[in-house]
Amino acid sequence: MNYEVLVIGSGPGGYVAAIRAAQLGLKTACVEKGLLGGTCLNIGCIPSKALLHSSELYSALGHTYAIHGIEVQGARFDFGKMMERKKGIVKSFNQGIAALFKKNGVTLYPGSAQLTSPTSVKVLGEELTAASIILATGSLPIDLPFLPIDEERIVTSTGALSLPKVPKRLLIIGAGIIGVELGSVYKRLGSEVVFLEFLDRICPTLDGSLSKAFQPLLEKQGLVFHLSAKVTGAKIEKEEIRILYEQQGASHQLSGDVVLVSIGRRPYTQGLGLEKVGIQLTEKGQIAINGRFQTSVPTIYAIGDVVDGPMLAHKASEEGVAVAELIAGLHPTVHYMAIPSVVYTNPEAAGVGLTEEETKKLQLQTKIGLFPFKTNSRAKCTGEEEGMVKMIADAQSDRLLGVHILGSHASELIGEAALALQKGATALDIATTPHAHPTLSEALKEAALALHGRAIHR
Repeated sequence: MNYEVLVIGSGPGGYVAAIRAAQLGLKTACVEKGLLGGTCLNIGCIPSKALLHSSELYSALGHTYAIHGIEVQGARFDFGKMMERKKGIVKSFNQGIAALFKKNGVTLYPGSAQLTSPTSVKVLGEELTAASIILATGSLPIDLPFLPIDEERIVTSTGALSLPKVPKRLLIIGAGIIGVELGSVYKRLGSEVVFLEFLDRICPTLDGSLSKAFQPLLEKQGLVFHLSAKVTGAKIEKEEIRILYEQQGASHQLSGDVVLVSIGRRPYTQGLGLEKVGIQLTEKGQIAINGRFQTSVPTIYAIGDVVDGPMLAHKASEEGVAVAELIAGLHPTVHYMAIPSVVYTNPEAAGVGLTEEETKKLQLQTKIGLFPFKTNSRAKCTGEEEGMVKMIADAQSDRLLGVHILGSHASELIGEAALALQKGATALDIATTPHAHPTLSEALKEAALALHGRAIHR
């Protein structure tokens, strides 16, 4: 069968690319060996957010509600029902993508794909040809050689999202975004959660001052962090798993009944036949592309986690739209500076643009405005006073360079900042924009005012 566009992978990059290509009138097919939606939908973003919300509601019963004069006695949770709800949400989106494919005329081929030429792919013995092929196969968790993953006692995020019961003691290797999110889920449900992080701070992709302020807020919830800790080995026993690590020159060990390995992800390119058609990889194992998402084979494109950049679902989706439009002869632009990153804990952390550390590395002259939520009227009313907004702008032009938010609903608030960065707005643009009162979004306005030494409520 011959197509104009053939997409390999149906994650947030692949399925979006396929739909957009079909919308543009291109005869399109998509190959997927697993469930529609890829990692994000099935074993990542969506199921983790479902569990985060369910566990947060339960935690609020015993903590947050009390400050509002609401007392709840005898509250309990049904872990099985939480998991079933999560599965139901995932299934509904699986069906939703299938319906979108049907609506837009995208042909789905279940099975593994292997490149056989610059314009052909073999799927379950069938040869498919296409003028343009898009690789959107995503990523896999990085493992440790001395910790064999079984997704039961030694798990990646995949297993952590499907545990049969809440572990008594959960050890997490890696205190990045995925680790602290899943650690938060199980801590709320009663686990003792301990982190071993190789670096000297948690969530290292966050702005440094946010990361520093974030850790004590999580520690107050009972999460325990061992930083600058190098994991060196493990002893897997019948009743427990002991993790050996070094910290400040001394050897230590911790034991747990479940260990989550959350030390990052790597591009998933195995079995695609890249070497057969001459596709080049970078030193990091990513697929090398040019400014039009073309690989070293011009008819084959690559997007999402298999190429350079943050491994974020929405980044992949933006690239999916862009590559489809490029193939169709349009001239799209992906605004990478405007791609936000979010940690969906409570409080949340979100950032877009450059961090303060990145501006210093680039030797940029900047102005910084800070505003704490504790003096925001809506935060005071709702009892969500933890955290702050940090705004960074160029010292001369006042153009926004980065916005970082630590606080409740940061994932929603960061959208305004992303739009501002994409449109090249200044801090003064936000400072002079009317914001509804009382709202959490006023903290963005106040941070912009603070950057100019004009904060009203601080």
